[in-house]
Amino acid sequence: MEKMRIGIVGIGKISGIYLNNLTGMFGKRIKITELTDLITERAEKAAGDYHIKAVKTADDLVKSPDVDIVLNITQPQNHFEVAMAAVRAGKHVYNEKPLCVKREEAAELLKAASANKVRVGAAPDTFLGAGIQTCRKLIDEGWIGRPVAASAFMLCHGHEHWHPAPEFYYKTGGGPMFDMGPYYLTALVNLLGPVTRVSGSAQKGQAERTITSEPLNGTAIKVDVPTHITGVLDFASGAVGTIITSFDVWSSSMPFIEIYGTEGTLQVPDPNYFRGEVRLRRFREENWSVIPLVLCEPDNPKDKDNWQRLNNWRGIGITDMAEAIVEGRPHRASGELAYHVLEIMHGIHDASALGTYYQLKSSCQRPQAF
Repeated sequence: MEKMRIGIVGIGKISGIYLNNLTGMFGKRIKITELTDLITERAEKAAGDYHIKAVKTADDLVKSPDVDIVLNITQPQNHFEVAMAAVRAGKHVYNEKPLCVKREEAAELLKAASANKVRVGAAPDTFLGAGIQTCRKLIDEGWIGRPVAASAFMLCHGHEHWHPAPEFYYKTGGGPMFDMGPYYLTALVNLLGPVTRVSGSAQKGQAERTITSEPLNGTAIKVDVPTHITGVLDFASGAVGTIITSFDVWSSSMPFIEIYGTEGTLQVPDPNYFRGEVRLRRFREENWSVIPLVLCEPDNPKDKDNWQRLNNWRGIGITDMAEAIVEGRPHRASGELAYHVLEIMHGIHDASALGTYYQLKSSCQRPQAF
């Protein structure tokens, strides 16, 4: 198969796993040809470590004849600018989550991509991992009957306790919904299909937070966005879902995601990861059953390569996109899916502010199961 050439813009905290996986487990399918970062030394170090060419600017990279797909892992507020530059240069682009900060930006990006006959993809791709794909198989095969409801919980006390530069989590484009909501909502849309309308309530738990991680220990952060959000989701299928995302909870015993069907309940593993324990309890059963994961199980659990594949497949979304371009089929972590999730998140905030339902204007297809 022809290898698609990938250029990376942004060599921050999450770039390491992308570089490891795209040059390692997925390296037979794609090739990273160039990378760049605003911090030149950071780009040069990564280039040396992975034997990849470093270029000076994002503009140089998106215009390079040696790049087919731009992997945009800049901070959220920069997603639109970098992605639009790539699309206008005739390049496919794959953004880290969220697709863009604003709905209007995301809509403009997708329109420009269509006009330039290039593709847009976006994280998260954790829904393509063994954990959620196992749940998808169980739902599609009718193990819990017809899904009628769902609940999802992402409850923590924020990132200022561990992240080296956590301020952006509390600014526009941040907050628990925009930070972690894409993982949960993408998983739910993959399992249950698109959403038609939402309602919600949102509040700010603290006006100011203090960083306790290094190197900014003691620095105060002004909180500009809601930090506890509750949303209600009406799915086109008729199912109703509830999602709570919070940076105001010190501890919780709530499940990550549960799907409730006419014949049983399915517990979905943490959608921030690619695998995890899948538990099923059907209506006549007294106990939960742990379901073996589909897609891959290691021949030898001690084998390092198999262990890595099972636990972190970061990059599978852009790899599937690259293969889909060559094969002429839809890719799974699509721009349309990411835009629908982005509109859901904004819609929940809008519904809270206006005290009403928000009717979704977008929709999408459920991604094809692996």
